Amino acid sequence: MAATWSINQLDYTVSLDSKTNVVTNIHWDCTDTDADGNHGRTYGSQGIPTDDLSSFIAYGDITEANAIAWVKAALGDDGVSDQEDTVAAQIAALKTPVSDSGKPW
Repeated sequence: MAATWSINQLDYTVSLDSKTNVVTNIHWDCTDTDADGNHGRTYGSQGIPTDDLSSFIAYGDITEANAIAWVKAALGDDGVSDQEDTVAAQIAALKTPVSDSGKPW
């Protein structure tokens, strides 16, 4: 199992420091599915610093890989690990549930 990161949406400021459509926030998902089909997911929104635009990428040239890298950089290694660990824990809980519901008849 390996967590997969994806991007749902980019929020941007139309004009900032003479740049157009500067990404300021990214909505993301982190998911995984095991061989038995058990699925885990976390999602969130991460603000992206705009104080240094020296490596600015034009909005039309941004790839999902760029956006994922920005989210992971903003979260930091511990934040990324926390999200991926949460997904793994959800899957583990589905494999060995501690509670359930139903009817005995």
